Amino acid sequence: MKRLFRWLVIVALVGGAGWAITAWPRLNEVQTGRAPEYPDLQDRTYAEGPRRVAEALKTALSQRPRWALVGSGQGPAGTVVSAVHTTPLLRFEDDVTVKITRKGGKTVVNVHSRSRLGKWDFGQNARNIRELLAALDAELR
Repeated sequence: MKRLFRWLVIVALVGGAGWAITAWPRLNEVQTGRAPEYPDLQDRTYAEGPRRVAEALKTALSQRPRWALVGSGQGPAGTVVSAVHTTPLLRFEDDVTVKITRKGGKTVVNVHSRSRLGKWDFGQNARNIRELLAALDAELR
């Protein structure tokens, strides 16, 4: 009976691992507007000016656990904000770059998240982008 139980546990673990492996696209970076695997992840537009959006983004980053602002810069092409997201359990780090530009009277936000390790992120970069955009939306309300 114990032997049967062990085999059932092994089969369940292997099956669960197989499902986990096939559940996410095989990517290690995701960018809004450029990831057909995640059609919901599109550039965001805001009525506020680029400076206000950049300030709100920095505030949102400072309030989020496991996020760290690395730096930012501003030039003729717009503003770029760099951050790092660290996963809670294994402490993997993902580099996140946010480009803020002004187009047609609106401020456009493009987010790019890339894993530092591996060729497969198990959906983490998409989760990073969703979390960051939700925090930015909340900050700009």
